[in-house]
Amino acid sequence: AEAEISLKLKELSHSATGMDAFCMKAFAEALEVVPYTLAENAGLNPINIVTELRKAHADGVKGAGINVKKNRITDMYEENVLQPLLVSTSAITLATETVGMILKIDDMVVVM
Repeated sequence: AEAEISLKLKELSHSATGMDAFCMKAFAEALEVVPYTLAENAGLNPINIVTELRKAHADGVKGAGINVKKNRITDMYEENVLQPLLVSTSAITLATETVGMILKIDDMVVVM
């Protein structure tokens, strides 16, 4: 799910300008940490796997994901592997709120 969201955010950032475009690209890159970490923890080459995952999503395979048993990218829908929406939504919302709070704190800190 994170790879698909990342792809859509990158596409959306091309139509945005200024700081909005920069923030969308940064958010998209941050979302790619999830599949990167999964690949790394599974003992796979994370750079190759995430690159293949990006390509699969760019080719229109919305259910593409990391199959750690087969050590490759497969369509998770065909594998009957589903990710609960509430879990993903909660994690992304919490992470976004945390970053927002950190940015607000940084604005209040006086640099000496």
